[in-house]
Amino acid sequence: MAIKIEKKIKGYNVVKPEDKAAPAPAPVPVKEAAPVAEVIQMHESLERPETLVGNTYKIKSPLFEHALYVTINDIVLNAGTQHEQRRPFELFINSKNMDHFQWIVALTRILSAVFRKGGDVTFIVEELKAVFDPRGGYFKAGGIYMPSIVAEIGGVIEQHMKSIGLIHDPEMSEATRQLIAEKRAAYEKATAKPTPTPAVGADLAAIAPSDTAQAAASPAPHTNASGFPPGATLCAKCNTQALVLMDGCQTCLNCGYSKCG
Repeated sequence: MAIKIEKKIKGYNVVKPEDKAAPAPAPVPVKEAAPVAEVIQMHESLERPETLVGNTYKIKSPLFEHALYVTINDIVLNAGTQHEQRRPFELFINSKNMDHFQWIVALTRILSAVFRKGGDVTFIVEELKAVFDPRGGYFKAGGIYMPSIVAEIGGVIEQHMKSIGLIHDPEMSEATRQLIAEKRAAYEKATAKPTPTPAVGADLAAIAPSDTAQAAASPAPHTNASGFPPGATLCAKCNTQALVLMDGCQTCLNCGYSKCG
């Protein structure tokens, strides 16, 4: 009996009599894919919510008569899920000083636009901190050198990004902390001036009481504004006056940086 094939032959296989008797293999059950939660990422089409959370930071610079107040507002993405995160959404700078109003407004609008664009926005910190004032920088509280007011704004943004977990500082190991403490103790011991002691049998009455009282009331300073030895210079890595010369090598007592490696 001839059978006419109406469809196009795409392949063929020889079926043996024993193959016809063999039972067909059971179909393998297909596992259903687990439902994937929709993770919302930061992008420029994301609409601004009615309410945002944020922080305000005060900048008091000797270059300005009045303080600057930097406000950074964050948007909370994927609230209530394991993917919840805060991302900077907008930035405002307010001050009574109107001399630099134009560039302050321009800076806030550009930074806010970059924040809303999404992606990795941490590069802004290094870009701002690399801006130098041709008139010279200044030292903020704690002895940290700021090359310009723009650089300090970058430092504020860095501080905020660290607080929301967008930037992570590499933690200093306990061995490094101990080494820095040992180096500081050795430096302070080497630079300490010996206290003069009166000779045996000397007349103690010859020492004026007023001199001893004055010496006790005003001891010699042992630290600078940063809390480090007074002979320390500025460290190029952490911008702190903590760089001292030890064993012929410049070593930072704050971050452990050394020019000798």
